[in-house]
Amino acid sequence: MKVLIIQAKMGVGDMIIYLPYIHAISKKYKRSVSVLVKDSSRAKELLAEDNHINEIINLEKNMDGIKGIFKLSKEIKKRNFDKIFIFNSSLRYNLVARLAGIKSIYQYPLFRSKDNIVLSAKIFTEDVTNEVVSTEPNLIIKKTDNNLDRSFKNICLGISASGPTKRWDINNYIKLAEKINEKIKCKFYLAGGKNDIDLINKFKNSNVGRDSLSFEKMNIKETLKYISGCDLYIGNDTGWAHISVALNVKALTIFCDSPVSAYGSYSSKMFTIEPEGITKGTTSHDTLGKDKISFDEVYNQSIQILN
Repeated sequence: MKVLIIQAKMGVGDMIIYLPYIHAISKKYKRSVSVLVKDSSRAKELLAEDNHINEIINLEKNMDGIKGIFKLSKEIKKRNFDKIFIFNSSLRYNLVARLAGIKSIYQYPLFRSKDNIVLSAKIFTEDVTNEVVSTEPNLIIKKTDNNLDRSFKNICLGISASGPTKRWDINNYIKLAEKINEKIKCKFYLAGGKNDIDLINKFKNSNVGRDSLSFEKMNIKETLKYISGCDLYIGNDTGWAHISVALNVKALTIFCDSPVSAYGSYSSKMFTIEPEGITKGTTSHDTLGKDKISFDEVYNQSIQILN
């Protein structure tokens, strides 16, 4: 029996959040599964060592949209899947599954316009597996020597973000690192890419950043051994935060302008900071609160978690 799972959301964080449900379906049918994902999810790097996955199929641009229905169904049909699990309410993917000749189709209710990414996936998966499924993700990687100096507290700083409204200012991170370092001897790992080079350089040129290690020249897979050895993630709500909790690292995640009720509540490893003046648990898109984050709250929680 061959099983396909469709997870069509774009982000790295989305991919991490769906891991418990992919694993649950794999365990239910006692076999590894194929997953159809967008390249931006970075699934090929994240899931390279996950034995629950036997194939990662990229949803190419020419397979997306209405025009891509036939191209995608043709690509899926040649693999002869017996079951498909569709983690969305799209009629398009339902049609693709039918055109591909898949007999057993499981999917969210069609045409549902809004849902909570975590609750919808959990309810759907528990219905098909008939078992309680934990929302805690587990990113499976091979254990390697990361050579992190244990005489320091190793902190991953998530200075990157998917947009400027979600990014706490780099000067805040520099000030935070300096203040933490006065109390606890630390080494900092800068979670950012090539698009964040200005932020990275500003941190590295500060007094506290001279011995920091940056991820900008690494691919996602190469960063995992460093993140997994860190004592804490502090940073914006970005893919790095979700990778951290999936690697069993506590994450103090700053929500400036994204839905904390979905992306900040699924893991016991996730600790959240929200803008001042906002009711706890209500930060969402259009909150625009990056200038209302309490520095003292971030610092105090960081010290508390590190201790």
